[in-house]
Amino acid sequence: MTLFEIPRPVSGDVVDLIIDDHRMFETLLRELRDATADRATARATLANLLIAHGEAEEAEVYPRLRREDAITGHEEHHGHVEHAAGNEALLALLEAKGTDTQKFDSAVEKLAEAINHHLGEEEQTILNGARADVSAKERAELGQAWLTRRSKLLDQDCGDIENVRRIVAEAAREGLLEEAESEE
Repeated sequence: MTLFEIPRPVSGDVVDLIIDDHRMFETLLRELRDATADRATARATLANLLIAHGEAEEAEVYPRLRREDAITGHEEHHGHVEHAAGNEALLALLEAKGTDTQKFDSAVEKLAEAINHHLGEEEQTILNGARADVSAKERAELGQAWLTRRSKLLDQDCGDIENVRRIVAEAAREGLLEEAESEE
């Protein structure tokens, strides 16, 4: 067991579950800023959770919320763009040699900016849309589907640097990173 165990619930309201992960991202970012913390473990944990969380959202949550008219196509696409930017920042953090360098600290801050921006927007637009326009029963079904996908990805060590490189390369081919840069 690592110091930062990723919770693995099997059911719940998708909105609450996603927000729980958001709070864990914030905790892990604080650990990454702390020179006395186990930064290597925090980095690995954050990589796995961030990739599993985002990939499961894109596969299970965003399409269903769009079908329910809880979010627009623009909001769905914007979520993809922000995930791509976060994944690119995550890759830079994973590529930093060691955890006690300026390069590492700079990569942590760039990742924190991307994550914090996305969390704020997602909680205000996408998740509020889900709360307002999707029934509790449907949010529970969606929560289970999201958790199932998330757990499968976590079991595959989805935050491995080679997988993150693959995901970032795919986002670049799709033009998502260019869109993220133009929004800055």
